[in-house]
Amino acid sequence: MVPSIYGENMFDDFFDNGFFGSHSPLFGKNSKNLMKTDIRETDDAKAYRFAVELPGFEKDEIHVDVQDGYLTVSAQKGLDKDEEDKKGRVLRQERYSGACSRSFYVGDVDPKDVKAKYESGVLTVLIPKEEPKKLASGSRVAIE
Repeated sequence: MVPSIYGENMFDDFFDNGFFGSHSPLFGKNSKNLMKTDIRETDDAKAYRFAVELPGFEKDEIHVDVQDGYLTVSAQKGLDKDEEDKKGRVLRQERYSGACSRSFYVGDVDPKDVKAKYESGVLTVLIPKEEPKKLASGSRVAIE
């Protein structure tokens, strides 16, 4: 039986280096799984649905931007841990802050047409598909 505090193994800091793998104090052991994204075409084939996993974040900590053909999802969080004994003496005090971000090329999309919803730790973003460009009906090329 290994003692733990806040669901973390007491020996995590001891083994936290490049050989044993990294450990983020803000996002915990699962930081490598942060922002896993599924991209699917909608049933009507008129848009793409991005499902970005962001567990533990609040809606106001997440930002979605569309600029220069790129969809960027970013999230930022701060965490304070304070422990006091019954007499008010501080036993442990820690502060962490962190940010994560991912970008996807989506083409020329008007930001007004993008819809986003955050529910149960999953951010869902709908990006409309670009209309295919119409080619001229003739195939003859003039030679100069």
